[in-house]
Amino acid sequence: MRKKLLVILIFLVLTTPACGTQAPVETVTPILTETQAATATEAPTATETPSVQASATSTPETPIPTNPPDCTNSAAFVQDVTIADNDIIPSGTAFTKTWRIRNTGTCVWGPEYTLTHYSEERMLAPASVPLSVTFPDQTVDISVELVASGADGAHRGYFVIKNPAGLIMKIDNDSRLWVVINVSSAIASGPTATPGSGSIPVTGGEGSGFANVTCAFTTDAAKVTETINAVNAYRAQNGLPAYTVNELLTKAATAHANDMACNKLFVHTGSNGSTPTTRVAASGYVASSATENVYGSNPPLTGQGAVDWWKNDKTDLVHNLNLLSTTYTEIGVGYSFFNNFGYYVLVFAKP
Repeated sequence: MRKKLLVILIFLVLTTPACGTQAPVETVTPILTETQAATATEAPTATETPSVQASATSTPETPIPTNPPDCTNSAAFVQDVTIADNDIIPSGTAFTKTWRIRNTGTCVWGPEYTLTHYSEERMLAPASVPLSVTFPDQTVDISVELVASGADGAHRGYFVIKNPAGLIMKIDNDSRLWVVINVSSAIASGPTATPGSGSIPVTGGEGSGFANVTCAFTTDAAKVTETINAVNAYRAQNGLPAYTVNELLTKAATAHANDMACNKLFVHTGSNGSTPTTRVAASGYVASSATENVYGSNPPLTGQGAVDWWKNDKTDLVHNLNLLSTTYTEIGVGYSFFNNFGYYVLVFAKP
């Protein structure tokens, strides 16, 4: 009997699971190397089902070729597609800034190339904006959604393009793209005074053309000529071609110089709310891009003195960049004197 019980006990021990002593079985996901991951992606097995299937009418995305390790990255600014320098933006409003850029290097750009904020005001820009696929010598429009400050006045922000390694790309002779706006909570209406001697008539509608000015300002052709000569001499020193003087741009520059003199302005926004872009348009010049430098002082500077001031201005580097720009091709210069102050306006544009 004892022998029979012993056999039964041995049988139970051998057939009962050892709960609490067996290590749990883990589901292990294999870790692929970079090469293996690429192989798995590029060559799926016959049993794999793609997560997205293109329909017969869909357009496949532009493939991004692999860049050689010795390719170069560089770019050139073409034009502001939206929001020209010094445009007026209502305070606190959202707007889209778009630059058109040319790929002047040998690398192909893709989503791993990004536009990012660099310095000055961010204007609530996203952390980064990926670029579209852009081959050498092609242009691409880069847009970023921004929000204007709630404070009136001039505001600017600088942005850069970074390559996949996070290095900043060269753009022309700089590395920055910028947005420069004038924020206004209420755009002023133009003056209602009747134009008199020396006045500039309004064209193009209120807030968009030349302001009515009636003070006894005077002009000085010699200062205008000296300014033009100083600008082009500075460009020659830097190996750049001379700007061509355009009559319509001169008209726009003179109109704002007179407005500045009569209203004691030292900004790009006219007394009627005009901007460099709207004044250039009011002159009849059809521009793909335009901007301006302004200056006023008592006592007035010479033309050479005004150019030197723009060259050496460390608070607004755009002044010097405009003087040495490879984007703009034509200029107009205006000078006006009133009440012991002299005012210079230098308009840059490209047809």
